[in-house]
Amino acid sequence: MAINVNTVYTTVLSILNKEQRGYITPEEFNKLATQVQLDIFENYFEDLNQQLRVPQADSEYANRQKNIDNCISIFKTIGNTTYDVPGGYFLPPSDLHRIGTVIYKDEKELQRVERNEFLRLNLSPLTKPTTQFPVYLYEQVVKGTGGVNTGETHIFVKPTTIVNAADITVSYIRKPADVLWGYQQLGGGIWSSGPYIYNEATSTQFELDDTEQTEVILRILAYAGVVIRDPQIVQAASQAVQSEEINSKS
Repeated sequence: MAINVNTVYTTVLSILNKEQRGYITPEEFNKLATQVQLDIFENYFEDLNQQLRVPQADSEYANRQKNIDNCISIFKTIGNTTYDVPGGYFLPPSDLHRIGTVIYKDEKELQRVERNEFLRLNLSPLTKPTTQFPVYLYEQVVKGTGGVNTGETHIFVKPTTIVNAADITVSYIRKPADVLWGYQQLGGGIWSSGPYIYNEATSTQFELDDTEQTEVILRILAYAGVVIRDPQIVQAASQAVQSEEINSKS
């Protein structure tokens, strides 16, 4: 179950306004919420890497590797590629964040190689890629005049006879969608919490598991303390986040 953006927004405002410390606008909240979601999302991978190094509890619900992987699973998906004829490469799905497995005709996993291997493979009949044993190179491409790096990452496949985009699919981790607390603005500030009222139809919810709700609120408060220039909020929220992280890893 995902975290409700309105619950987080109203909680953050309630804490900030409890002692009349300040106020953040919906636009500010949306930027902070999106950044916090991305922070937590990126931490999953490092946390999982750390947990893979330690023994895990033999329990259905207390296994940390399994719990972190469950959080990441929300963003696991499979997508199609498109083939760029002039460039001779495949374009991955537009929302790809971390690549997993490149698959040929839904049955063969392509082996990933580095640039030096990619260049040498055709030198010997023993290593030359075939449709039975295809390989791929995954890297950014320099385009345009002056060798401009566009930041686009492409998939180069060998053998080069593979050119049908329908034959190449990718399992990957997608990036979370930006968080959006949608609202309608009321005239005259008649709403008790300010001139805004929540509009679920125009909102984008957090995509994190609901077990992350406390950390989401604390991290947004830490950022909000910077926005309203209140070091006490920053310190208190940051300490609470640090304590949560220590408890989750100890």
